[in-house]
Parts: sequence; structure tokens; C-alpha cells
Amino acid sequence: MSSHHPLASIDRRAVIGENVVIEAFAHIEEDVVIGDDCWIGSHAVLKNGTRLGKNCKVFHGAVLGAKPQDLKFKDEATLLEIGENNVIREYCTLNRGTLATGRTSIGNHNMLMAYAHVAHDCFIGDHCVIANSVNLAGHVEVGDWAIIGGATQVHQFSKIGGHVMISGGSLVQKDVPPFVKAARNPLSYAGVNTIGLERRGFSREQITQIQNIYRVLFVRGYNVVKAVGFIQNDCPESDEKTHILEFIAGADRGLIKGFQSVRD
Repeated sequence: MSSHHPLASIDRRAVIGENVVIEAFAHIEEDVVIGDDCWIGSHAVLKNGTRLGKNCKVFHGAVLGAKPQDLKFKDEATLLEIGENNVIREYCTLNRGTLATGRTSIGNHNMLMAYAHVAHDCFIGDHCVIANSVNLAGHVEVGDWAIIGGATQVHQFSKIGGHVMISGGSLVQKDVPPFVKAARNPLSYAGVNTIGLERRGFSREQITQIQNIYRVLFVRGYNVVKAVGFIQNDCPESDEKTHILEFIAGADRGLIKGFQSVRD
């Protein structure tokens, strides 16, 4: 049975699942769907176009589904789609999409810490951690299991690969390929995210193959075209190799810088 505080403002046309708790002064607009077992904290605002999956927690003052901060937006009907088992902490702002994609999408089992901002048309995968005061500009893509350190700023249209760890306070202006750590200014390759990969069940052989690929790409001083050719021809075939090469091929903004003296 759901529990809605009498001081919450809930439009009667909103679709609210079972066992949903909505605290005082929360505001739910009419075109909102909330899945079962969610908790909505006081002063949270869920605006039209918001779709919230099961077992999510939305903390105090968060604003979900606000209009995009995009001058091209003309009040078209778009969505903010949030999956299941997400934690959205205090004062996060998650905007819905524009006509470009029609939606902003956040997957499952993510944590967005206080004051994080996810702009229009962003796509975030599963099991990500977006730390305090991270700002994602429009059309940013974040792969599964990525961790973005606090106060990081991500340029529009940037791509961040899966299993990436980005140092707090970073400025992301280029694409960050999967499985790596990124730090320094300008943002640079800082080794393979070995600890994260071990925790997620990658074998020693898989991690070694990933390290070898990134030594070619980032450490030996090759340009990207030469490095890709070497990886294609000389590195053993694996799912990780295919994933890395596909990411590089789609890196429209170019890749972060290499770092010559890196130690994996």
C-alpha cells in the first residue's frame, strides 16, 4: 500500500505504483509514472515526461524531468526515462530530452550524488556512480559501471566508456575509452582500471590483454591510426578488443591524451 503525505502535491492523473512513499511538499505533475516501491523525499519535484522505474529513491529537492536548457527546445513532448534501483540524491537536476533523441535515459542500479546535473539527451548505463556536483552537458553518453569523480565537468557530446574511473575535478572535453582511469589536466590516460575490473570478475588474462592494447594506444607514442592498425593486426582477438576498437571508431570528439610514463 502506498503512503502519500497529505502535504504532498500529487496530480490525480499521475500513475503511481504499489508501496510508493511520497513525503511532504513533494510535487508530482500529471504526466509522470512512478514504479512500485519508490521513495520520493520532501520537496522533490517530478515534472511532466518523467518515467521512474521500480525501487528508486529520490531525495529532497531533486528535480526530475525539467525542460531542457536548450534554446532550440520548443515545448515538444519528450521524456526522462529512469530505470530501476536508482538512488538520486539531494538537489540533483535531470532534464528530459529534446527532439534530437526524444529522451534522456538513465539505466539501472545507478547512484547520482547530491547536486549532480544530467542535461538533455544524455544516456547513462547501469551501475554508474555520478559523484557530487558532476555536470553532464547535453548528449553525453556514459557506459556501464563508470565512476565519475566529484565536481567533474563533461563537455556536450562526449562519450565515457564502460568501467571507466575519472578523477574528481576533471574537465572532460574528449572521449574516454572503456576500462581506463583518467586524470590530470588536460585529462589524460592514467592506466587501466585494474581494481575495478577485478572486482567485476575480469580475469587476469583479460586485464593483461586490455593493458597491452592501451600501451599501444596511449604509451608508445603512436598516432591513433597507427595504433589502431597495430591493435587490429597484432593483439589477440577478444570481446574487450572489439569493444575498444568500436569505441575508438565512434569517438567523434577524439580521445583523451596518452601519458608516456604511465604504470598500469
